Amino acid sequence: MSFKLSQIDQVDRSISPKEFESQYLKPKRPVVIKEYAKKFPAFEKWTPEYLKKTIGDQIVPLFDSSKADPSKPINAPTTHMKFPDYLDLMLREPSDLRMFAFDILSKAPELMKDYSSPKELAGGFLDKFPNMFFGGQGAITFLHYDIDLAHIFQMHFHGRKHIILFEQKWSERLYKLPMATYALEDYSIENPDYDKFPSLKGVEGSETMLTHGDLLFMPTEYWHWMKYVDGGYSISLRAWEKSILTNLHSLYNLFVQRNIDNVLKRTFKEKYLHFKEQIAIKNAEKALIQGLPR
Repeated sequence: MSFKLSQIDQVDRSISPKEFESQYLKPKRPVVIKEYAKKFPAFEKWTPEYLKKTIGDQIVPLFDSSKADPSKPINAPTTHMKFPDYLDLMLREPSDLRMFAFDILSKAPELMKDYSSPKELAGGFLDKFPNMFFGGQGAITFLHYDIDLAHIFQMHFHGRKHIILFEQKWSERLYKLPMATYALEDYSIENPDYDKFPSLKGVEGSETMLTHGDLLFMPTEYWHWMKYVDGGYSISLRAWEKSILTNLHSLYNLFVQRNIDNVLKRTFKEKYLHFKEQIAIKNAEKALIQGLPR
């Protein structure tokens, strides 16, 4: 791997709100707070058996690690399973099946008694929109940044999760597709083809390995790639960035850009995707020649 990756800072649970704000929140630097969840009941309670009992036999949509078709507005699930069956499969053997954006507020509200948002560290939490993410050993979340541009606080449980982050300034070198918050679907973060995608070489990022109870702070607009080294699950908590410009950009992404992009996908299908890919490649080549970002 020729990305230039540094290690994301790791701190313990004793970090003060003032230290967190000055060192990470304001400068928008990612950090892992080790075993942050240890102060919550979830740290001990959220075993696979407890989750199976609490969530029950709900049928859940599952997605494999094949990349979504960027020419289509909606990515359809690969399959559906009863939640306990999926969890057993996920923990029994390697599986690239993932479940994302599981709405615990409406599907398993009891789980919300077992943790709370880290309000001592930041304000503006969207407590009505917590989501859980599950993945089997080897499952991958492909490179993207979140369309709503919120700060993400992700608490991880059970096993290890490899995280790689890139700042927004590297977007063009990462072959960002126009009218989207994701990159070209052709390259692999783990084994990129630098002959085919030369602009990737020298891109700087940061990485970490989350373990049980760790809390990752991922600032707004950070590109992220994730791999479940072991079967596991995380809860993702979102907090608004205080910047008015960032929030206006978020609203534009959600209600203007996404809708326009979906209309163009439905209308022009593969022709539109090819057009976007060519722009992404040209922008990446131009950024590399100009030595961006400086």
